[in-house]
Amino acid sequence: MKVFKRGDDLAVEPPKQLIEQMGLVEGDELDIVEVIRKVDRRADALENMRRRAWSAPPDYTFDRDEANER
Repeated sequence: MKVFKRGDDLAVEPPKQLIEQMGLVEGDELDIVEVIRKVDRRADALENMRRRAWSAPPDYTFDRDEANER
């Protein structure tokens, strides 16, 4: 889910599938009953590599700007 600024507050934008599944409409109130972790895609990818015993080449470096060029 995305977190974004709305006025002075932060808001969360649930995925469309969740909105439809729960039948949410504007004005509904939700109780948060479980802590949801922040997505850390880099850490998740590294953990997947470790679990599969994959390794990057010794001279590999990640360049975020290069990866995000369009």
